[in-house]
Parts: sequence; structure tokens; C-alpha cells
Amino acid sequence: MRDLRKFYIDGKWVTPASAAEFPILNPATEQQIGTIILGNQADVDHAVTAAKAAFASYSQTSKEERLSLLRALLAETKNRFEDLAQAMSLEMGAPISMSRDAQADAAVGHLDAFISALEHQVERETLDNGDILLREAVGVCGLITPWNWPMNQIVLKVVPALAAGCTCVLKPSEHTPISAAIYAEIIDAAGFPAGVFNLVHGDGPTVGAAMSRHQDINMMSFTGSTRAGVALTKDAAETVKRVTLELGGKSPNLIFADCDLKDRVTASVQECFYNTGQSCDAPTRLLVERSCYDAVVEIATRAANAHEVGDPSQEGDHLGPLFDRIQYDRVQMMIRAGIDEGARLVAGGPGKPEGFDTGWFVRPTLFADVRNDMRIAQEEIFGPVLVIIPFEDEAEGIAIANDTPYGLAAYLQTGDPLRAERVAGQLRAGAVHINGGGFNYGSPFGGYKMSGNGREGGTIGIEDFQEVKTLHFG
Repeated sequence: MRDLRKFYIDGKWVTPASAAEFPILNPATEQQIGTIILGNQADVDHAVTAAKAAFASYSQTSKEERLSLLRALLAETKNRFEDLAQAMSLEMGAPISMSRDAQADAAVGHLDAFISALEHQVERETLDNGDILLREAVGVCGLITPWNWPMNQIVLKVVPALAAGCTCVLKPSEHTPISAAIYAEIIDAAGFPAGVFNLVHGDGPTVGAAMSRHQDINMMSFTGSTRAGVALTKDAAETVKRVTLELGGKSPNLIFADCDLKDRVTASVQECFYNTGQSCDAPTRLLVERSCYDAVVEIATRAANAHEVGDPSQEGDHLGPLFDRIQYDRVQMMIRAGIDEGARLVAGGPGKPEGFDTGWFVRPTLFADVRNDMRIAQEEIFGPVLVIIPFEDEAEGIAIANDTPYGLAAYLQTGDPLRAERVAGQLRAGAVHINGGGFNYGSPFGGYKMSGNGREGGTIGIEDFQEVKTLHFG
């Protein structure tokens, strides 16, 4: 069992001011695998003081100095790659093959893209009117990351902050602290100056709120639920700090009859169930053109039933468990809500898969004949649950797709390239994935509406951590 009861502050592992212990559980076995301390206001003050002191010198480093540190970070990340993969498989249940291929790979892929973005960014330029434009670090940054993609989100916040010349305090999810602690060790080994990066464990209502309200934190970057994002924004308003948010989603996936139905529908089910459905941009609403609806339901049912559930420590493309009991209970509640609302259950359903009495495993579930006003079509479930909704024509498909408070991502399957451009241009989402097109490192990620504001990744991700200053010479 791992002892994680210290925080990384001012370049050292220190004993927290708080003494509140919190157990870390393996979601596949329900066994305790570690213990952390949930920090308090004094711990946040300690970390912010260190970050503020370090900002004075680190913000004045040259781009080449920061690039040298980031390249060292890349080398150290590659050295600890397997440690990161194993940690995330253990603490949040990602199957080890997927943990290597995606969860840990994000730590390398995003960092590599940020290095390229910083290399090409112009920090000083002359405007057409003769004024000088400068890009400078925004200040001390508070970073709050979730449990479902631990390294992906840590790297998308920590690295652009460091690239921009900011200093930071990271509060990772209290449920996935092992990978975060390893990343602190990686940053330390890369040689970043003391106080530039600080790690404090804790929960949202205590540590998260203390960071959001702190007068010496200049920016908050948060990934998590829309409810928590709203609370953070209110807390941050008193000090008028910059806030960027990456929140929930209920992403539509439009299936037109002119696509390769077997290929595109099967892949769409797999995309929805990836990471056991615990992705904010998962395509959880399958909107299907009426003329091919019955065929799509049949293909999707076969694809859902073909999904296996298994031990996350074993190699393979099976699904792991949900990350904890609370999430398991919510997914079960939503499956029952779908049945009660009259949706047609065609795969999966309530309860655990056969042979899995221990662990937070769920049955990959598929509902057909869903209306877009049902709870299962409007609320983010965050589990392997896919709903199928028919539409008559292109206009109705677009209307249903946009009939959601969220706008993180959208998906589109069609054999007509003109339709692809036409429909994509009308979907209110931060990213549109066409015919299986995946996200690439270096592209901006973020959403419309209640899915948040700001963008993460690449050049735009660095710019979110920078202020713009203009020089006017007489």
C-alpha cells in the first residue's frame, strides 16, 4: 500500500498542515491501495506562497530556457512511462493496454505538441500600426484535474502553464493521486526551479474552493462537472481572476444512411464505450436517419453485446470498472430511469456482468427508441450507456444534435463530403469528428455552451496562460 501523505511544495515533499486521511481504493477489487491527506486552507496558502515567490524569477526566463526544461521533462516522462500507465490502471481501473496506449501516452503526446507550439510561438511582434505586442505569463495558476483522464488533464494544464512562464498549484482528483505524485517526481527530476510546480491533495469544497478564492492566484483552470465549474466560477469572481473550464458533455453522433453502416456504427459504439464511457466528449447520443434506423439498431446491438468486461490488470481491449461506488450507483440509477421512461433496452441493463460480484463493473448498455427529452438523452451518465434516437432528415438531425445544454464534441458519419462540411458547420460544438476522425495532439480542445470556456492543447492552450501587453512608443 502506497503512502501518499506528503505534498510537493517549494521543491520538497512536506508534511501537510492538515491531518485528514482519505483512502485510495482499487475500483476493480474495492481494496485500499493507498492513503492521502486531504489538505486545508493552510496547505493551500503554503503552496501559493511558494508559487508566488518563484514567479518573480521564473516568469522572466527566456523561451529557450523554458524549452530546455520541457525537453528534460519529456525525457523524464518517457523514463517513467510504465509507472504512469500502471498507476492509472490501478487507481481508476483503465485496462492496462488502454492505459499505455492512451492514458499514459497523453503525457508524452501533449508535451511533445506543446514543445512544438512554444518553439513556433512569437512572443514579441510589431503590429501594422507600429505598436509592439508582447505575450507574458498570466501569473500564479490554480489547476484542478479529474479522475477519468488523470495524466491527459494534468499535462494539458501543467505544461502550458510552465511553457508560458507561469507557476502553479495542482490539485488532482483525490481519487487518482498516485499518477499525480509520480508526475511531481518527474517534474522534480527534470530540474524545474523550486516553487514553480506545487502539488496539494484535497477535495473540491475545501482545497478547490480555497484556491479559487485565493487573492494571490491569478488564474484557475478546471476540468470536471458543470456543477462544480459553476461553483468555482462564483468563488473566483470576487478576485476577478481568469477562469478556464472544461466541463460536461452529451455529444451527438449523427448517422446518415449514405455511410458504411457496419463500419461506422460498430466504431461509434466502441467510441462511446471507450474508457468505460467515462469521457466527457464520448458520443453518447446516436442520432440515426430514419431510413436506416432498423439496420443501425441491429448493428449497434451486436457491437454492444460483443464488448467484454475484464480485469484492468490484464492485457486486451476489454472494458474495466467504473472508478467508484458513487459512479456505479449513478449509472445504475440512469439505466433504470431509461427503462422507466419507456426506452427499449436492446443490450446490457441493470446490475453487474456475470462473474463480477466484486468491483464497480457494469454491463455495456444500449437503448433504442429514445426521445431527446428523456433523462438518458439529456443528462451526462458517464458510463458505457448509449442511446439511439431517430431523425427524419438532415434539418431534424441537426436540431436534435444541438438540443442539449452541452457543446463539447459532435460526431458525424456520412459518405457525402459536402454534407459533412454542411452539417459540421451547423453543429454547436467545439470539435466535430467526421467518419472516425480522432483527436490529434496539438489541436485545441474545449466546448461551447455549458461545456465550458477556453481551449486546451497546442498554441491556443499556451495562449490561455498568457496576458497580452502592448507597447506604445512616442
